[in-house]
Amino acid sequence: MRKLIFVLFSIFLISVYSCDDGDIIEFNLDFDDEFYACEGVSDLVLYKTKDDPSESLSILISNFTIEDLIDVADNDTLEITDKSVTFYYRTYSDESVSNLFCEDIPDVVNITRNEVSDDSTIDILTVLTEDDGDGIDSELEDINGNGDLTDDDTDNDGIPNYKDVDDDGDNVLTKDENPDPDDDGDLSDAQDTDNDGIPDYLDADDDGDGVNTRDEETSSQDNNPTNDVTNEDVGPDYLNPEVSNNIPATEYRTHTVSKSYLVTVTVNDISINEASIESLYFGTLSDSNTSETETLTPVFN
Repeated sequence: MRKLIFVLFSIFLISVYSCDDGDIIEFNLDFDDEFYACEGVSDLVLYKTKDDPSESLSILISNFTIEDLIDVADNDTLEITDKSVTFYYRTYSDESVSNLFCEDIPDVVNITRNEVSDDSTIDILTVLTEDDGDGIDSELEDINGNGDLTDDDTDNDGIPNYKDVDDDGDNVLTKDENPDPDDDGDLSDAQDTDNDGIPDYLDADDDGDGVNTRDEETSSQDNNPTNDVTNEDVGPDYLNPEVSNNIPATEYRTHTVSKSYLVTVTVNDISINEASIESLYFGTLSDSNTSETETLTPVFN
């Protein structure tokens, strides 16, 4: 699992006073740090609402889509700065406005204040995290120790270890080979059945009987050596050095990797009436499009 740590400074309450012909207008931008997205024909709206009092903050980004928000580069990161947007602050007489956005037929609401900042900009930071669910943090899968996770591919199947559910290509999932038995992030105590100094999750022949683990199957070959057991007292044949069935494997099991995008937005240069806000942390995106799975087909060799 690739882990990235960010320090984000949230603005929970901003009170802005504006003088207009002697009147004082107070804006309390007290919203949660989570926002949502609504995609139109050619524009994207980022928004958040709250009740009691009923208010909304929204950002209109022209000629932009949700896909643009998660279009990360090769380094799994997207950074956009000073993108021109229109920022809205609205208040309502209605008790609840939670269903105001993204409806085919929007709710009819009574807007009591509509403040627009036409010349605002936003900064977008999107980071992709890919998790193969193998129980090993990605930074620990830098076998070469060069800081580049993409060139560590123990089984040469075309999938780097940090995205590979079966790092050694033995058709036994890494998570099932006890790479970190006590979940302390220290792999020095990883399971090593044949005590050859190579942990099972990186060992092509776990029991050291001369037959690769992936080939220790019965006649009902299913690319899963864990269910081939000759001696119940010992366990699967691939962990039993006394059994050396050899039925050559013909393919690897397919891989499913979880992908999640952390999208954060900051709004700059907000001008509402006579008031101005230099920078407002808008929050993180909550949307089903920020989570997905990817099926990878390893190259058999």
